[in-house]
Amino acid sequence: MPIFIYNSLSRKKEQFIPQKSPEVKIYTCGVTVYDACHLGHARSLFIFDLIRRYLKYRGFKVSFVRNITDIDDKIIDRAFELKINWQELVNKYIASYHSDLMSLGIEKADFEPRATENIPEMVEYIKKLIDRGAAYESAGDVYFDVRKFISYGKLSGQSIDQMYTGVRIASAESKNDPLDFALWKRSKENEPFWPSPWGPGRPGWHIECSVMSQKFLNTETLDIHAGGRDLIFPHHENELAQSESYTGKLFAKYWIHHGLLTINGQKMSKSLGNFITIKDFIAKHHNLGLLKFFFLSAHYGHPIDYSDAKIQEAKQAIQRIKIFMDKAKLIKPSFVKSFLKIVPKEIVLLKSKFRDSLDDDFNTPGALACVFELVNLANKNIEKESFVFNVQNELNEMLQILGISLKTVKIDSEINEEEIKLKIQSRIDAKQSKDYALADKIRNELEGQGVILEDIKDGTTWRRKL
Repeated sequence: MPIFIYNSLSRKKEQFIPQKSPEVKIYTCGVTVYDACHLGHARSLFIFDLIRRYLKYRGFKVSFVRNITDIDDKIIDRAFELKINWQELVNKYIASYHSDLMSLGIEKADFEPRATENIPEMVEYIKKLIDRGAAYESAGDVYFDVRKFISYGKLSGQSIDQMYTGVRIASAESKNDPLDFALWKRSKENEPFWPSPWGPGRPGWHIECSVMSQKFLNTETLDIHAGGRDLIFPHHENELAQSESYTGKLFAKYWIHHGLLTINGQKMSKSLGNFITIKDFIAKHHNLGLLKFFFLSAHYGHPIDYSDAKIQEAKQAIQRIKIFMDKAKLIKPSFVKSFLKIVPKEIVLLKSKFRDSLDDDFNTPGALACVFELVNLANKNIEKESFVFNVQNELNEMLQILGISLKTVKIDSEINEEEIKLKIQSRIDAKQSKDYALADKIRNELEGQGVILEDIKDGTTWRRKL
């Protein structure tokens, strides 16, 4: 079955056909490093990593670029506020960002270019836009002439008139038109700057992504450009306009945008006291696997609302999988392993349904439903060794595709694994001696320490409370 993707440009679902299959070139807008990454960043990073991972699983050779914006008004303002050098601020939050990626179990992109390391290429890009009549210099600033790009608004689906009425546009005397956007900004007093034909300054936000995406993917047309829905206008609209004015070609075949994240129905904001960083989540819940499972519960293109209740639901869902997997570990196959090559039809059908869900615009709720169908099926056939063994193998692969590791789904406990095993053995000895009161006491003690026991045919399994 082919893969279908909802394309924000055409506003419909389309079959995914890369330009030079099996090669796929993806660019996604990364972080602006002036503060710690929050849960909205986590969703973006996780979703696009999942898409990259699934395309690789389906046999594509993926080149993936995710930039780092390390010069921006927000960075300059924050450094001024904290009374530190802007480079010190940037280096601090790049290290924090990489730490968050590691915690999420997300690999670095093939290239993670920093804006400040590519400014000479941006200057050349801007010069060519001026030469082509698509941009103009004014008092040390350079602006893109929106009126010269006749299809401006095609990504956001807005007309020029709608943009005037729907967006607050900062006025600038040096602009020909209020909608024109900055490609180069002349430096103000005490601001970082780089040399250019128009005087000392720095690049605008939008030009960074056009230059770095085309440079590091070595193409004029991307297969996929990805980002949050909040970036469609003006950021992605402006990227598209300047890129297509520069090359005369389509900038990206497919535009993928994820929905936004709210906290208890409200936009995340420090002023509202609901701003949650990735590190805040780890401190509270000890486990980013829960957050990832929560993200998978909603389609990437839809908004998602975070709450403690939904994280608790994610805990319970993961526990269902862990309970089965712990049972499966105790089953010692008494058959020839080659027999495992004969996978039961029900499992094959569910694996196919799982893949069909992800082929359909990366439908993770549908894929998760298949995971739980498989767990339910296995529990009904728990006495069948080969069946359970096959389910275990398929579940491991499904969870790997979805980016979930059950090994990380745990919390700190006052009792270590060796002590747990010793107590379980003491309980077994007590039951064999028919001292059921002692056996019950040991079970209750373990439960009080956050350890749940479950007796099955082949012994006793245990798990920690999440």
